[in-house]
Amino acid sequence: MDKPEVEVGGAEDTLVSESIQNTVNSEAPNVVMHLTQNTKSINERLAERTPDISLPDVGEPELKPSEESPFLAEAVSAFSDSGSRRIELPDENVEAFGYFLQYQYTQDYSISPATSSTEDVVIGEIDDSGDQLLKHARVYTLAEKLGMPSLKTLAHSKIHRINSSPHGEITYARYVYTHTPVDDVTIRKSVASFWAMRSHVLRHEAEEEFCQLCLEVPRFCFDVLSLILDDKEKRSRDKAEAEFNVRGSGRKRLRSVI
Repeated sequence: MDKPEVEVGGAEDTLVSESIQNTVNSEAPNVVMHLTQNTKSINERLAERTPDISLPDVGEPELKPSEESPFLAEAVSAFSDSGSRRIELPDENVEAFGYFLQYQYTQDYSISPATSSTEDVVIGEIDDSGDQLLKHARVYTLAEKLGMPSLKTLAHSKIHRINSSPHGEITYARYVYTHTPVDDVTIRKSVASFWAMRSHVLRHEAEEEFCQLCLEVPRFCFDVLSLILDDKEKRSRDKAEAEFNVRGSGRKRLRSVI
């Protein structure tokens, strides 16, 4: 039977490869190693002195139980013997559900096929389109629906590792405010805080998109404005208290020591 061959490149590359192989075959000496009698005796003495080591039977690796989804558990418990045994989630993202299944087996998920750890982001990489933010945000909203707080926490922690552009942040903010409940204080608050601290700079880089987002999602605009006004009010209060303390200390009469 002929040996398997791998051809890379064109005919010229093949000739070069054959030439190199022939050179290696002609120049490489045949090395034959003989085990001398002394070497054999040394090995035998070492074998006699080496105690036998018995290793404990570790058995199969213990798998940690996955967190159960109350939503899916309730749906499964409602199955009947004669009816359909199918759970339909037409509004959920297929890719996000795949990350959920990955989390069920590994207690983690990765949006990049090349990595399997919690660190999905390459240092210095910028998510210009907001696609990476959206992937994690969809996992977050799916975990909310499935009733899995640990997966929500994991997705939220991965979101904070993403370096994104103003355009990507706007895309992400629109999704968050259109797919999460009003009383959400985890992911909505972080989005509003981000824009409250940076909107005066970032809006110039994506002014049209920022204006459109404020018009489409008034709640986003209200939350951002509320944080800006709260911060301004706090700074004004702190400034007034500082000025009052300075004036109060100036009115105090110095007491001479007798």
